[in-house]
Amino acid sequence: MSQPPTSPRVLITGASGGIGYELAKRFARDGHDLILVARSEDKLRQLAEELSRTHGVKADVVPQDLADPSGPDAVIRSVREQGWNVEILVNNAGFGLYGFFAETDWQKEMDMIQVNITALTHLTKHFLPDMIQRGRGKILNVASTASFQPGPLMAVYYATKAYVLSFSEAIANELKGTGVTVTALCPGPTETGFITRANLEQSKLFRINKVMDPATVAEIGYRGLMRGDRIVIPGLHNWLLAQSVRFLPRKAVTAVVRKISERAE
Repeated sequence: MSQPPTSPRVLITGASGGIGYELAKRFARDGHDLILVARSEDKLRQLAEELSRTHGVKADVVPQDLADPSGPDAVIRSVREQGWNVEILVNNAGFGLYGFFAETDWQKEMDMIQVNITALTHLTKHFLPDMIQRGRGKILNVASTASFQPGPLMAVYYATKAYVLSFSEAIANELKGTGVTVTALCPGPTETGFITRANLEQSKLFRINKVMDPATVAEIGYRGLMRGDRIVIPGLHNWLLAQSVRFLPRKAVTAVVRKISERAE
């Protein structure tokens, strides 16, 4: 039997580390109650206890691997059973994979599409109608500067992030006048577990570009979300990079991305 609705909550996926972890702390600092979603139950519980103790907020955990096709439904079921009222949805979970598409692991790419695209879309599809009905709500979809161009050596990852940006901009337009906003956060290289999981330690991408810290990215994303901005690109360098691709031939852009993605000698 479901419980009566509780106070408004912020649901954050990928909350156990990196940008998601820092966003959880930022929301808690402003007094928001939280629903924390990630694969690691131990890390989630440690974070929930820390946020509750430090900021006096309610922080509940939903340990779930969103690479599992049943993952989004499991999250939705937990929210429904607890009677939580999701007023802000943060689709932060995501990962990448480095290598030539012809040689990379297909299962890992299927998992990536499931997490980066399908789970994000599924959770948005479920929670958005209630936000519209209430006349208020916010959605933050974490995309990337990779959203703005093709990415040789990370072809599927770049394509998934292009989807996130396109999807976010489209529904933001559809929601005009509803009281609900959608923000796409497009960070560049950030010091998170993403680098290791994607096997990018030797890529020039993270050696020649300025790598931002996740707390700074989270703060910029948080402020943009609260303002209702449609696209937020943290850092002047990243903003200039995203804008510059509009003025170059697509073939040239792709060649440049290939060059900076290659492994350093």
